[in-house]
Amino acid sequence: MAILGGTGQLGFGLALRLGRAGVPVVLGSRDGARAVEAAVRASARVPGGDFSGAENAEAASRADRIVVLSVPYASQASTLKGLGEALREDQILLDATVPLGPAVGGKPTQLIGVWQGSAAQAAQSLVPKGVRVVSGLHTLSASLLEDLDHDLDQDTLICGDRKADKEPVAELLGRIEGLRVVDAGRLEQSRIVEGLTPLLIGINIRHKTHAGVRITGLA
Repeated sequence: MAILGGTGQLGFGLALRLGRAGVPVVLGSRDGARAVEAAVRASARVPGGDFSGAENAEAASRADRIVVLSVPYASQASTLKGLGEALREDQILLDATVPLGPAVGGKPTQLIGVWQGSAAQAAQSLVPKGVRVVSGLHTLSASLLEDLDHDLDQDTLICGDRKADKEPVAELLGRIEGLRVVDAGRLEQSRIVEGLTPLLIGINIRHKTHAGVRITGLA
């Protein structure tokens, strides 16, 4: 699988966790050299992990099924438009983008309105025909993901229009120890889930913590 934006904190932390779980990971970046350097750092952190680095389009083309998009909202559209023919119609884009205020000079506790309804729906409008978008990872702390000594004990909510698309994403993320994947409905529900990110950021600032989400009552 590939993580576009794999040199950022969330993408790099996710790469470490998945690599430790035995998943081969291609880290992508706008700068291929930075991606290779991040892969070297990941290999040092997770000896025995299968990490490589490449420019975003090459990373996406090397992914078997799932491509994770882990970039700031301000870079979402340009990143997807720059993939050209790299994405294939049999691939799933796992979009972790949140339209936060800093993209327009605002605060990280502010959510920007997206005319498509959500960042995930915007991504669906930008990918080639046949590429399916599933959203997720919005409530995970990037710093805790990167801290391999921290035991995760939380959920991530995923949204997508087809069960057949969400199942492989759930299987992949479910390989991360301590992380439970909860199906939160159709892609349109991403508008609500994305809004949890600035909420948690505010909680974390006020309480000096790294809060997550846990859904109770599930078997």
